[in-house]
Amino acid sequence: MTFLIIIFWIFLFIIFYTYLGYGILLFFLIKIKKLFSSKISNEKPDPDPEVTIFVTAYNEIDFVDSKMRNTLSLEYPKEKVKIIWVTDGSDDGTPEMLRQYPGVTVFHQPLRTGKIAAMNRGIKFVTTPITIFSDANTMLGQEAIRRIINLFKDPQVGCVSGEKRILLTSTAAAAEGIYWKYESLLKKWDAQLYSVVGAAGELFAIRTELYQEVEKDTLLDDFIISMRIAMKGYTIQYDPLAYSLEKPSANIKEELKRKIRISAGGIQSILRLKELLNPFRYGLLSFQFISHRVLRWTLAPMGLLIVFFCNVFLAMNMGFITFNSFYVWLFWLQCIFYLLAMGGWYLENKEVKKTIFYVPFYFVIMNLSVYFGFWRYLNKQQAVTWERAKRG
Repeated sequence: MTFLIIIFWIFLFIIFYTYLGYGILLFFLIKIKKLFSSKISNEKPDPDPEVTIFVTAYNEIDFVDSKMRNTLSLEYPKEKVKIIWVTDGSDDGTPEMLRQYPGVTVFHQPLRTGKIAAMNRGIKFVTTPITIFSDANTMLGQEAIRRIINLFKDPQVGCVSGEKRILLTSTAAAAEGIYWKYESLLKKWDAQLYSVVGAAGELFAIRTELYQEVEKDTLLDDFIISMRIAMKGYTIQYDPLAYSLEKPSANIKEELKRKIRISAGGIQSILRLKELLNPFRYGLLSFQFISHRVLRWTLAPMGLLIVFFCNVFLAMNMGFITFNSFYVWLFWLQCIFYLLAMGGWYLENKEVKKTIFYVPFYFVIMNLSVYFGFWRYLNKQQAVTWERAKRG
């Protein structure tokens, strides 16, 4: 029983630290850092550097017009903005439609080899010092380019991540939106402490010279590209006002598909960035990588199951209705939480969405996807030419 209690508390701590404790720790570390920090900037505004808006697309004809109108309306000198689309494999008229817009360079080949191959091919044609990557189906805030460029005035900054915002069109979108708001807060604090842990593919920018060709079977290109830049000694910074706007997944099935791919990519990323697990070499970056990413993709989801089953035996040993025991209280609270999640699943199938059910449901789905993603990665079932999740 003693061994069971030890395992229970170890994994309960991991779960708490992963989802709440790390954020609390970040908050206090930043407060301490500010007490000893007296950085004064004497930087003079640099001339606006040229930038390239870089978009890879596969059959995105439905988004071409809105994306181009959005891109051409961004607040930045038009003569300093180059636009490149790589449309490998598109056969729905996407490249033909893009060529109707002046100033757009389209690189197209009939063979579809995946997003990474398209990025590796297209980046060779970028001639500007800054490359801004964006998805075809995301719209950017008007000041996105300007705010990104301002962060690059610091020579230590090698990558800048924008914020992903979700259009709140439903209760499901609200649950996804709550998750991204919390993620955005953690990114803000990560950046204030040292560096963001990975960029969001919907909108991120790099110093073009730092791009390192990515393996063609990479699942999370944005994460690998940005973290390898950080491993070179640069930081990834973040501005929540440089944002991209995206519709939520059409339904939970589509969201689960997206989460499974991310989870499979997370396992792959940990293995490919295993050097980052050495805090003696990478210091704060290792601490942030393990706390913010590694635990979420490994021990925390596993810990949810371990804690629950340990809790069952501990509560059973003390009597399930002995409410003067912490273990009994926690057992019943877990039962209520998972019952609410099951209620969310039931109502999802009935197309009835209530936030009190959907938030626990979304949390469970998010962690369940790690198990599916791990299995998919082990069996090499996640193709690099996946179909994008349908949006609402």
